[in-house]
Amino acid sequence: MINPTLIESFFTAASIQRWNDYPRMVDLVELDKQAHKFIIAYFLAKMEDDIDMSALIEAGIFEFLRRVVVTDIRPDVFHKMLQKKKNELNAWVITQLQEKLDGLEEGDFLERFENYLLDDSIYKKERFILKAASYISTRWEFSIIYQTSQFLNDIDEVKKAVDEEMEDYYELIGVRKIALHQKLSRFIDLSGRLRFQKRWAQTPRVPETSVLGHMLVVALFSYFFSKKIGACKTRLENNFFCALFHDLPEALTRDIITPVKYSVSGMDDLIGDIEIQKIEEDILPLIPAHMREEFSYLLGLYGDGEKNEFLNKIYQKNIKVVDTLKSYNEDKYNVIDGVALKACDKLAAFIEASLSLSHGVKSNELINGKKQILEGLQKSKNISGVNFLEVAQNVDNYLKDPPQGSHGT
Repeated sequence: MINPTLIESFFTAASIQRWNDYPRMVDLVELDKQAHKFIIAYFLAKMEDDIDMSALIEAGIFEFLRRVVVTDIRPDVFHKMLQKKKNELNAWVITQLQEKLDGLEEGDFLERFENYLLDDSIYKKERFILKAASYISTRWEFSIIYQTSQFLNDIDEVKKAVDEEMEDYYELIGVRKIALHQKLSRFIDLSGRLRFQKRWAQTPRVPETSVLGHMLVVALFSYFFSKKIGACKTRLENNFFCALFHDLPEALTRDIITPVKYSVSGMDDLIGDIEIQKIEEDILPLIPAHMREEFSYLLGLYGDGEKNEFLNKIYQKNIKVVDTLKSYNEDKYNVIDGVALKACDKLAAFIEASLSLSHGVKSNELINGKKQILEGLQKSKNISGVNFLEVAQNVDNYLKDPPQGSHGT
């Protein structure tokens, strides 16, 4: 489905510091920024009439991969480089990623990646949405930076430039709503706060990842799974965004560790009830009315007082939970591969633990957690023909004995 070197590149973004030439009260890393960007892009796109959501997802992944390669280049410098040396820079990016992407979809993914970087006419409207979403997530970060940087001589000039850029995207309905501090703006703020909640919070890890960054990694895995099984467009879109939003309620409940969820009798059901209440009272009212039904489905609400984003589901007039999705690979069924998304979630957690252990940052929680997750993945040997256990084992073997000079990008 996806090779260990590319997976390692995803997590490299968790170590790329943003705004590292300004004082920061919290770490701001690229993986979190990209996750926030995808969330914002979803809402901006859904408020327009002619956006191809599959194209938006793929373009966002292409831009994420490019950003991982260029790493520490300041955004303003990076944009100037694109203006003056676009072809040379993009050709270099392709060279850096070619080996990691070459085996995906028998080379088709790499070909589409190259075409996207070298031809600005591809996905033109989707690019604009992503550019606006990138700006809004950067602006959100800057509101943090500004609090600790007001003693710097040029900070008000930076603030003025950041504020003025908003006008460049006013043609988008969602941007205007955010600029007017309407409900959508509050949702953007709520989702952004997930970068402050750390995964595996009770143990040190390298790289340290947030709940927000984890959500994007799971979404990326869901994308490559969907491509591997030949999912129809709506199925791919549902899988990606269901994965992207799967931990959203934790912005209100915080990350409740697995031993508490499953070791205390009745705790899992109670947490589920609380999450449903929080979604209905504090999240859905912030969502534009015409999007609430679809968004509820993505969050895992599927019945009266029932929530589980990790069930196989179809949705026409009513939501139906099914054992197999073999006969439903058409847009009209609105498929969500919930069982596969659960495997994607476990795979991301397994890699989080394995990466830290490979860096020599160890604890009983990581060692035992990795073992338990691997045992859980035993059930994921064949989900629509994809062997998640094999993917995990390949990553584990790679991290134990990586080729010389392979770490990072």
